[in-house]
Amino acid sequence: MAECQCTLRNYLSTQLQPGYHRDGDIMIGGLVSLENLFLLDHPSFTTIPSFEGHAFPISLNYYNFLAFVSAVEEINDSSELLPNLTLGFHIYNPNSNLFLTYIAAMNIFSGMDAGIPNYSCKTSGPLAAVIEGLPAEQSSEFSSLSRIYHYPQISYTSGNLVMSDTVKFPYFYRTVPSEVHLCAGIVRFLKHFGWTWVGILASSDESSMRAVQILRKGIEESEGCIEFVEIIHPSSSLMLQNMTNVYQTVITSSTKVIILYCNREYTDYIKYTPIWTVPGKVWIITTEWLFFFPLDYAESKKTLAFIVAKKNIPRFHRFVREVNPAVFPSDSYTQMWWKDLCNDQCPESIQRSCSNNETSDYIMHCDIISSGNSYNVYNAVYGLAHALHDMMASSSGNTTLRGAESETILNFLPWKLHHYLKHLHFQNILGEDIFFDENGDLTIGYDIISMINGTRSNEIVGHYNRYAPPGKDFTINEKANAWKDLFSQAPPQSGCNPNCRPGFRKLTKEGKPICCYDCIPCSEGEISNQTDMDTCITCPEDQWPNQKRDTCNPKEIIFLSYKEPLGLTLTFIIIFFFLITAVILGIFINYRDTPIVRANNRDLSYILLISLMLCFLCSLVFIGRPEKVTCILRQMVFGITFSISLSSVLAKTITVVMAFQATKPGSKLRKWMGSKVSNSIVISCSLLQALFCLIWLLIAPPFPYFNTRSETGTILTECNEGSIVAFYCVLGYLGFLAGISFIVALLARNLPDCFNEAKYITFSMLVFCSVWISFIPTYLSARGKYTVAVEIFAILASSAGLLGCIFFPKCYIILLRPERNNRKYLTKTRND
Repeated sequence: MAECQCTLRNYLSTQLQPGYHRDGDIMIGGLVSLENLFLLDHPSFTTIPSFEGHAFPISLNYYNFLAFVSAVEEINDSSELLPNLTLGFHIYNPNSNLFLTYIAAMNIFSGMDAGIPNYSCKTSGPLAAVIEGLPAEQSSEFSSLSRIYHYPQISYTSGNLVMSDTVKFPYFYRTVPSEVHLCAGIVRFLKHFGWTWVGILASSDESSMRAVQILRKGIEESEGCIEFVEIIHPSSSLMLQNMTNVYQTVITSSTKVIILYCNREYTDYIKYTPIWTVPGKVWIITTEWLFFFPLDYAESKKTLAFIVAKKNIPRFHRFVREVNPAVFPSDSYTQMWWKDLCNDQCPESIQRSCSNNETSDYIMHCDIISSGNSYNVYNAVYGLAHALHDMMASSSGNTTLRGAESETILNFLPWKLHHYLKHLHFQNILGEDIFFDENGDLTIGYDIISMINGTRSNEIVGHYNRYAPPGKDFTINEKANAWKDLFSQAPPQSGCNPNCRPGFRKLTKEGKPICCYDCIPCSEGEISNQTDMDTCITCPEDQWPNQKRDTCNPKEIIFLSYKEPLGLTLTFIIIFFFLITAVILGIFINYRDTPIVRANNRDLSYILLISLMLCFLCSLVFIGRPEKVTCILRQMVFGITFSISLSSVLAKTITVVMAFQATKPGSKLRKWMGSKVSNSIVISCSLLQALFCLIWLLIAPPFPYFNTRSETGTILTECNEGSIVAFYCVLGYLGFLAGISFIVALLARNLPDCFNEAKYITFSMLVFCSVWISFIPTYLSARGKYTVAVEIFAILASSAGLLGCIFFPKCYIILLRPERNNRKYLTKTRND
């Protein structure tokens, strides 16, 4: 860029208000829009452009201007940062207008209020960088100009995602996060409150349209849906129709949450529209500018804003309060600022006595929370100063420079400065670490603030910072007072339909967005313990859903217990039959020498009675919770004791037949008469059953089994037989013994004795076989404890059949008809 010491003029420079200038060894350019300029005539590109129009003051931006000046003065007063060097500045107000932005840029590059390209009227030190607070699109356009001269550009407002591309924008830095982080924070906020059905209003600028796409993707990835997206076109000739359509969309929408994403130049169009008066809506905005609209609307709206995190800077607030017309005597904004101190809302410590004529409609001067982007401006100015300090120290080995040495180092200043900005890392005046990431973005987050109804006050209710450690990147202050004003009871539900309560799951409606769904109950055996679950959870095998199907409870364990009526009844019956058998055994022992006891093989009778007692007692093993030992004992003891009983009956039957056959002349059976044959039958038949049981134990013994599928909501604790083949072999062998006994007894039923025991054995075997034949289908159809009850009943019935048919007639004679208990009666024939 050529240098000159002359005064240059051009037409466009005359359209820009004079800037704020202060000489220094190193100059910093500044672009701070203190007004929004709305042109009466748009440029035609055929005539000299006119910049006549209406300028609306941007009061908050005056904080940014003051922060710029305050930071420069603090650095110049510092003995540690850039000693012996003074920072100066060129600050221009481009009125948020792209044409004026270019003019202001040329003025800054030229060094005077004369925007002549490629000339530097060197009246002060070299220009180091430009700090700007331009809207996103203007910031991008300005970057195309600044990179021609390699000037670093530091923005304190633009979150434009495109400008994170260091290839296209190698000289761009910013002290605010990228808009992609803003969108991510909004999505996290929506997810925190379960707001899955939202609307979006956005301005028509490129940055906002790009943010809408990022928001849409993030919301849909978090299983949310967007009811509508309305674009606001304030520059359109059909602006009134456009805002009417937007209003109709808002008022007819079912969503309770609306995101308003727009850049600040659109806020004057939006904040006075009637959309704020629509009741029942929660607004999420992305700029604090919308907080400052007429208070008439404040009571009817619930608004939350995502703004770049701010910190109170004590020195800056003192500087703000000390600003007076003497500081900038020709500045109309300072005059306005001075008038604001008359306002009743200002603290008494700074409020001044004013005449009746000194009144102001502006009250933002006293609202310290709404201090614009002053914190970001401070970080930008201090960051640039620290980069300059590092550069000077690196080039000379010290930062105390004079004369020609300083002049040499400052040659090609902007080119050299980039390296130090990229590696910048320092602590600001609040002790916070400040550095740029790989994209040139400052590692800072967002505050979530809420406007208190009916006032201009606001409260920070949360934070989002993607650079923070996991778990601290998103926080909500649940105790903030603002929530009471926003939500009288609880946050509103914003969904396409009511949330699915626990116990239900979502079923997407055909042809509808994913968050429009029906709620259907969980299937049997499943639960949902959270709201809006996509699928139900299957309960573990040992648990079952409660009635609401929102939690799994342990299943009821079912087994035949001594405490329940059925188990208690069976126990009494078992004991009763055991005692009856014991009494009969006592009678037989007491009358052991009588003919009727002796005539029926007394030893076999004892064995049979004892085995029947054991049969009754073994039924007790079937009652109670199945354990490994009891499961084995159940079938083994039952099989062996019953085989003893049946083999005793078989031995009795064979003994009766042999006794009558031995009385025939010349019979060879006499030598077989005696106890040896009967004992051999009992022992051999019982040992064979014991062998079957032993093989059963070795191959597949019975074991406890928790049956979770037979009955809904219960666990059947039962004994698994291990080998069903072995189980039916044991039963089959008992059936074989009973069948042989029945056949032999049936053949001997017509023997001539008056008291023929064979016919009673026939009846007993008939009862036994009937019981066990009917047992098999009943056993197979029963479940759980009723299976056990059926088997106990079969044991009791068959044992009682043997006891009653064989021994009750004998007891009848012994006790009630003793006259028949003699040899003569027992041996006489029916004919006699």
